[in-house]
Amino acid sequence: MNIKHLKNILPPQDGAAKITALAWSPNNVKLAVSTAERVVLLFDENGERRDKFSTKPADSKYGKKSYLVKAIAFSPDSTKIAVGQTDNIIYVYRIGEEWGEKKVICNKFVQSSQVTCLTWPLEGPIIFGLLEGKVRAANIKSNKSHTLYQTDSYVVSLTPNLRGTAFLAGHADGSVVRYYVSDDPYAEPQGKIISHPVPPYAMAWTNNNIIIAGCDKRIIMYNKSGKIHQQFDYSRDETEREFTTAVTSPSGQALVIGSYDRLRIFDYNTSRGMWDVKANREFQGFYTITALAWKRDGSRLVCGTLCGAVELFDSVLRRTVWKNKWEMTYVGPSQVLVKPLAGSGPFGSRGVILRSQYGFEIHDVRIMGKDRYLVARTNETILLGDLHRNLLSEVHWGAEPGTEKFYFDNENVCMIFSAGELSLVEYGNNDILGSVRTEFMNPHLISVRLNERRQRGIEDNKKMAYLLDLKTICMVDLVFGVTVGQVTHDSRIDWLELNETGTQLLFRDKRQRLLLINVGSLQKTSILNYSTFVQWVPGSDVVVAQSREQLCVWYNIDIPERVTTFQIKGEVVDVERADGRTEVIVQDGVQELSYALDEGLIEFGTAVDDGDFLRAMNYLESLPMTAEAETMWRTLARLTLEGRQLYIAERCFAALGDVSKVRYLQGINHIRQLIQENSGEDGVNHHEVQARLAILDKQFKTAESIYLDYNNLGAAMEMYQELHKWDEAVQLAEVKGHPEVESLRRAHLQWLLETHQEEKAGQMKEAEGDYMAAINMYLKAGMPAKASRLVSSVDELRDDPDLVGRITNALLKVELYEQAGDLYEKVGQPQKAMESYRRGQAYYRAVELARHHFPGEVIKIEEEWGDLLVSNKQADAAISHYIEAGRTLKALEAAISARQWKKAVQIIEVIDDEVSLKPHLLKLGQHFASLNDLRSAEKFYVKGGMYKEAIEMYNQAGEWERAHQLASRHMGADEVAVMYVNQAQVLEGQGKFKEAEKLYISVHEPDLAITMYKKQRQYDQMMRLVREYHPDLVQSTHLHLAGELEQENNYRDAEKHYVAAEDWKAAVNMYRSVDMWEDAYRVAKQHGGANAGKQVAFLWARTLRGDAAVKLLNKFGLLEQCIDYACESMQFEFAFELARTAMKQKVPDIHYKYAMALEDDGKYSEAESEFIQAGKPKEAVLMYVHAQDWESAQRVAEAHDPDSVGDVLVGQAKVAFTERDYPRAEALLLRAQRPELAVKFYRDSNQWTEALRVCKEYLPHKLSALQDEYDRTVLSRGSQDVETLLNQAQQWEEAGEYNRAVDCYTKVTPHMSSDTTLLEKAWSKAGELAVKFLDADKAEEVARHLGPRLLEIKRYNAAAQLFLAGDLIKEAIDAFISGHEWKKAKNVARELEPRYETYVDSAYKDFLKNEGKAEALADVDLTGAIDMYVESGQWTRALETAASHSAELLHKYLAKYATSMIKNGQALGALALYKQYGAAPFSQNFNIYRRLALDMMSMHDLSSPQAYRNWADLRDMLLSLVDNLRQHEDRDGVQAEFEQLLILAHYMAARSAYMATPQLEKLVAKVAVSLVRYTDVLPADKAFYEAGMSCKNVGWENMAFVFLNRFLDLCEAIEEGSLDSLDHTDFLDTDIPYEIPLPDSLTVPEPLREEAKEWVLAVSMDQRVEQILPTDERGVYEASLVGADNSRFPACVISGYPVIRNRLDLKRGQAANKEDWNKLIMATKMSSSPECQDVLKFITAWCGGLPGMGYNFQ
Repeated sequence: MNIKHLKNILPPQDGAAKITALAWSPNNVKLAVSTAERVVLLFDENGERRDKFSTKPADSKYGKKSYLVKAIAFSPDSTKIAVGQTDNIIYVYRIGEEWGEKKVICNKFVQSSQVTCLTWPLEGPIIFGLLEGKVRAANIKSNKSHTLYQTDSYVVSLTPNLRGTAFLAGHADGSVVRYYVSDDPYAEPQGKIISHPVPPYAMAWTNNNIIIAGCDKRIIMYNKSGKIHQQFDYSRDETEREFTTAVTSPSGQALVIGSYDRLRIFDYNTSRGMWDVKANREFQGFYTITALAWKRDGSRLVCGTLCGAVELFDSVLRRTVWKNKWEMTYVGPSQVLVKPLAGSGPFGSRGVILRSQYGFEIHDVRIMGKDRYLVARTNETILLGDLHRNLLSEVHWGAEPGTEKFYFDNENVCMIFSAGELSLVEYGNNDILGSVRTEFMNPHLISVRLNERRQRGIEDNKKMAYLLDLKTICMVDLVFGVTVGQVTHDSRIDWLELNETGTQLLFRDKRQRLLLINVGSLQKTSILNYSTFVQWVPGSDVVVAQSREQLCVWYNIDIPERVTTFQIKGEVVDVERADGRTEVIVQDGVQELSYALDEGLIEFGTAVDDGDFLRAMNYLESLPMTAEAETMWRTLARLTLEGRQLYIAERCFAALGDVSKVRYLQGINHIRQLIQENSGEDGVNHHEVQARLAILDKQFKTAESIYLDYNNLGAAMEMYQELHKWDEAVQLAEVKGHPEVESLRRAHLQWLLETHQEEKAGQMKEAEGDYMAAINMYLKAGMPAKASRLVSSVDELRDDPDLVGRITNALLKVELYEQAGDLYEKVGQPQKAMESYRRGQAYYRAVELARHHFPGEVIKIEEEWGDLLVSNKQADAAISHYIEAGRTLKALEAAISARQWKKAVQIIEVIDDEVSLKPHLLKLGQHFASLNDLRSAEKFYVKGGMYKEAIEMYNQAGEWERAHQLASRHMGADEVAVMYVNQAQVLEGQGKFKEAEKLYISVHEPDLAITMYKKQRQYDQMMRLVREYHPDLVQSTHLHLAGELEQENNYRDAEKHYVAAEDWKAAVNMYRSVDMWEDAYRVAKQHGGANAGKQVAFLWARTLRGDAAVKLLNKFGLLEQCIDYACESMQFEFAFELARTAMKQKVPDIHYKYAMALEDDGKYSEAESEFIQAGKPKEAVLMYVHAQDWESAQRVAEAHDPDSVGDVLVGQAKVAFTERDYPRAEALLLRAQRPELAVKFYRDSNQWTEALRVCKEYLPHKLSALQDEYDRTVLSRGSQDVETLLNQAQQWEEAGEYNRAVDCYTKVTPHMSSDTTLLEKAWSKAGELAVKFLDADKAEEVARHLGPRLLEIKRYNAAAQLFLAGDLIKEAIDAFISGHEWKKAKNVARELEPRYETYVDSAYKDFLKNEGKAEALADVDLTGAIDMYVESGQWTRALETAASHSAELLHKYLAKYATSMIKNGQALGALALYKQYGAAPFSQNFNIYRRLALDMMSMHDLSSPQAYRNWADLRDMLLSLVDNLRQHEDRDGVQAEFEQLLILAHYMAARSAYMATPQLEKLVAKVAVSLVRYTDVLPADKAFYEAGMSCKNVGWENMAFVFLNRFLDLCEAIEEGSLDSLDHTDFLDTDIPYEIPLPDSLTVPEPLREEAKEWVLAVSMDQRVEQILPTDERGVYEASLVGADNSRFPACVISGYPVIRNRLDLKRGQAANKEDWNKLIMATKMSSSPECQDVLKFITAWCGGLPGMGYNFQ
């Protein structure tokens, strides 16, 4: 933030005159200043004083000086000012919106103590603090105030938040209280949040922090929860005094704090979330800053001082201008003031404030949409605004800038189209209204309606219609974000628009059809054709459209067939509605006409939509009863009935003449009136009225429910009886148990009979079980089919032949043959049934019956069935019946008639009668020809011998080649050719030249086609054929045609062919010959380029001459070019003529060009005259100089160009020098006063002596420079000669010119000599001279220049000496290092620059490393030497070297080596290292030991007898480690962990040893089972697998089954990545852990898993095996170390099983089962197994053995 002092708006006074308060109005127009004189001054935004008013005391008797103004604040609407005073009162003054309005007190609030501070938030009442500690709120509407909260501490400050919804109150005891006065979506907990160490007089509240400063000269930033976030301490700054006031910018990203003569400015860094000190502005003479105020738009800051001064500051970051119309003032990173430059914007010169509500930095602000809409960007959001209505929105936006397009056609919403997605942003709403996918972003194809006309009962109505594709409209409810529906059309849609309420949609397609969609029902109605204009009338649902010369108006779009039409002329361009009139604007040529619409009809629709039915009725009363009016009466009647406005509804039905409804409504209204008179309530809600209304609406069940709810069953039944709904009445009576149900039934039956409803009476009797009565009723009602159905369903009735006969006769009488046949069939009379079926043509039933009773009749019936179907035009259904009957020809005819062509083709394949087939083949051929399946058609034509028809078909289809092939096969060649030529000539006569051409080509007669096109003068087609068949004649043909067309005066077409023949010049000549110069110019320019056009224009002008030529050339803009061309073509006379006529300024130029031409021709005298006329005499002089006619040159120069005399003399001198006449040349140059040229000529000819002489004599001031140049030239000449340089250097040295001598020595380079000794000598000499005779800087420069050269030729000592001479110690050391002179380098560093000693040592070490001299490196850097061994992979040497130094170093590198081996999967190799060197108890190695042990325990291959040595080595290593840990304090807490790993390693080793001895196989199983209890360490799947397989091997099948089953479950869990599915039931009450680490992968190979799975499946079918674990005498699992009472038992060191009895105690506390111990001893003695012996030895070493026990296996 930058603040710039603009001006003083109120000068200071000599003494104290404190500015007590400042306030900017929220509308940014006014600034209020409260002075010490208790006067409020009003300034405009530019600081000009415009008004003032004096405040008044609470009681005038105490005088005007009895109080002070403590605070002032503007109201949110900027029309009032609240003034807080020390005389216990707050006044609210109305100052108005304009300057100079009368100031009146509109509110006053008397308080109990002094008002100390005051603020007026944008949302809420006036907030003020009192001396007694209260914080109160004052409401200007009620003119009352109340206490928000009360403390005992004086209120020193109040500040609102940026949104104006809350405030902070600071108290004298340092308390800060947060309080909300209105709803805030970002509200924080309110109450006391801060206890500041000093009174918070200066306080501000931003979006992220609360800033407080005071008398301790510290500024503290608190976070939202009151914790210190950041602070600035100026208590040690002697120049700083207490902070008195603070203010934040409206965006909350800048802060200004005032003190004495100083403003401190801070900026909020959004990326770091911290405040940065921006600047301190000091102002001498300000004294204490007493008040600060920041303008709402952020562009101005004002401060008041102790002496009464008010200073105005500009607070902007930068300003930019948009299209010279708008000024963008960046008042903060997230706030921009947009203001029109001309002051004519929608808000005058004030503009609008654009602010990011998230505090993001705003950039790229633009004004778009006819300067009405605003678009701005931040990194994460996009800001949109309507400048006319001051509506701003900010929405999150992640699209790449520049990829979207904005559309502002709808004034309520901005449409943003990006990457196929349309997003809608409603102005004033900070959320995206909706997003849809569409590729059709056209304002005419998208319609959005947002609450444009309010509807009854609908608060928020926002809808959109858009195109999903070119033929599909999608309608979306934007409030709920759901798709209302989709409508597909049969043609492309080019316009659509919703009505203002979003209930109807109009759209038009490419065929200009206008259609209407009801959005609710999605019903689509076509309402107009040939629609060229359509629009909804604003503010209504009236539609205006134009169809040709008819203007169509729909006053009630709900009935689209009711349309009012007018005859008009012209095109409708707009519909305008204003001042109570609606007019259609029609444009007829230049004349504009208007047609008025019926405003009453329009108003009716508006009144209905607004729910004002009385107004709508009044409108209709004034209208005559027309069709439109009748429709509107109906609409109003329906709406008022729905809205229960019954009196209006009664009037509507009366207008419609619906007497019955009028009388019914009169009855309802009468009931309603009686209820209202009796009870005083509106009777419309009475149940009787509601029931009758339901009856009127035909909702009888609703009416029944209402009656029943009020226990009025009789009324409900009466209702049904009056409506003759006896069934419902009887049902209701039965349900409710009415006592007169039977009488009601009888009355119902009687009524049915009286009304001749015998059918229903029969149904009643049938339901009652009185079948005979029901049948009689059915027959009486003429319903024999129902009687037949009843007889068929009741067995006893079928046995009555008379009854059956009556029914069948009745059925046959009414021709219900099928039902009669069905009845005959059921009573066992198949013959009569067959007759009935055939008479009734019920062939399906007949066929089914014949298959069972008359098989021989089936074929005949099938044929009859087919004939019937054919006669009924159901030929497709007849095909199968004919096939069943064996009548294939009839089937073929039926298939062809039914157009079942595939079936017809199949049927033909089985028919051999070719004669009968021929007409059918013709039809098939014609059919396939119509489908363009010409090959199939050909097949049938050929099969029927109809070759001509096939050929004709191909000819008509244009497949001349196929037709030709067919004709060639079946016709003679001559016949074919004649036929085709004749056919072509016929086509030619019909004008079908393309078809004729194809025929000519097909018979190889292209020339006939060419002749045809030539005859028809279709030269393009002719040339196409010539190019195709006679390419060699194309050009000649074009020329021939061009010649003919030219003779016919058809120059344009002739031109076309000349150009096509690439002879455009002939076309130009043609046009020239007939004086068609314009066309000649056009052709030349178009095909020959600009120069050719220029030539033709020139020739054209030559034919005109004079003014006509000039006008012509000016017309083409070629005058000047043609003059130039005339000069180029040596036609100077014409050029002079043109120039003198129109371009006199070109005349000298023509003279000059003419002179040049004459000079080239050697006509010097004439050329001289022209040069002089051209005003270029110098050119004439140069001409003579060039010709060496010195006399003429001298003459012209003296006469016309005296300045050229010297040039003539110089020219003669040059010639003299060339001729080696040096004295004459020198004399001429001196005569020309050009001695410098004489020096130059002498110098260039290498006559340095003469050059120096002339220079010394005539140019003494240049003598020194010439001598220097002489020296350089000599050196340059000798640059390839070392001896010359050295000699020159020695001469300079002898002459005392040491600087030049050094330069000479320096110029010696290796390119001149390969003698390094010579080079060293020269460069060393240069360094020596520089050190001895030149200044130190020059000596250093020489050393820096020549030292690297000496290094390049590997003269390291000389380079080092040179560097030392130049005092370049570092470079000298580097030189010695480069020469490997380590001792010298060390000495130089030690004696001259000791800080480089370590540098030399480091370089020496690097040298040894690079050279691989590890032995030598070890003497100076042991670690480096070992690292060198490691890098080269010589780990053995590295470890030996480390071992020779110290154990710590050895184990450091041993750990590195072991780690790398473990990572590479070489755990056994790592174990071998620790076996060799031992496992030291270093804490940094514990992870290695742990990883080594766990990796080995995860290896499946080590579960074998051969792996004993590996396990023994691991066991011994862990024992050594544990013994070492026991000797030290266990600070890392790892001893127990490694003791457990030692036990596991021992069991693993013991198991491998036992595996080699068959007698110990049960010990193998016991150890494997014991290891399962350690699955929290071991891989669980491996442990359970090995335990299960070991148990299986020794026959413990129950345990094997349990363990292997668990193993398979674990495999599934590992694959799924979760143990949640495991069932732990089998392991309850055991010490086998449930919570185990899930292995990353399976450790048991796939074949072994499959083997285990097969065994488990096999065993699970065995009834002998139980899925339980064995128990012992303790009643628990036999391998569990935990008893039933949770007592623990030691594990046997031999088997791992618990030691319960027969216990052998070992010396160090371990124990063994005596049985297992003895078994191992015996097996070892018998087998002499070295592995078992080693196990016993380890147990002795680990456990101490048995007391007094010894054994010897020797």
